[in-house]
Amino acid sequence: MQLIADNLHIVNSSVRNALKKLNPEPIKELVTKCEMAGADVIDINSGPLTRNPVGKMTFLVETVQSVTNLPVMIDTANPIAMEAGLKANKKTAIINGFSLEPVKLEQILPLAKKYKVDIIGYLLYPDGRVPNDASERFSLAIEILQAIQNQNIDQNQLIIDPVIVPLSWQNGSKQAREILDVIQNLPDILGFPVKTIAGLSNLASGHGYKGKRLLLEKTYLPMLASAGLSMALLNIFHDKTIEVGKACEPLVNPEVFSWAEL
Repeated sequence: MQLIADNLHIVNSSVRNALKKLNPEPIKELVTKCEMAGADVIDINSGPLTRNPVGKMTFLVETVQSVTNLPVMIDTANPIAMEAGLKANKKTAIINGFSLEPVKLEQILPLAKKYKVDIIGYLLYPDGRVPNDASERFSLAIEILQAIQNQNIDQNQLIIDPVIVPLSWQNGSKQAREILDVIQNLPDILGFPVKTIAGLSNLASGHGYKGKRLLLEKTYLPMLASAGLSMALLNIFHDKTIEVGKACEPLVNPEVFSWAEL
């Protein structure tokens, strides 16, 4: 299970200010710290980039890749910015992401074929609604796969995000259990070993008690790993959660256990 740092986010004031001034140093410092903290992938969440999307996304990707060889996840709903990031990429990139929303099917999904990169597919309805249960998610996953096949994109480029919702939702705990079912059974439903990703930070979104949020993360992450999750998107500076995530790897790895992996 790979751990993806979600710290390079436009809501982070240091990132926002660095992007506004096109100052690479705060970005470089943050990315270096993320890698040292155990990140396997860097998520570049730029927001919509309504102004100068090409210049700003190019700046972000080039700055990140100047200090790390880790894969980057280009995280924007702006197709112009997305393509600019893919053009700037010199190493390994992942598109984050698309759903069944028509504009994303038309403008984001084809970029996966054009640039031969993996792409995340969100199990959401075309109007953005979150499915209610595992059955609805399986139906959406089949539609996502069909969309991939319609574009003649290799199915192995697909990464499914079943969409974790906050536990504070009325059916939040039920949804959390349904996610585990989806991750475990998707390969059988789709007929191939599809990769999966989950945004762990969503689980306790909006909750004011940091200690309890971290406890939930540390509890749910091993459950996701046991279900077969491929990638977890999370705050890489939550060191106790990261320690648990790293410890999951040798336990779910089919190879012979080694203490050296911990």
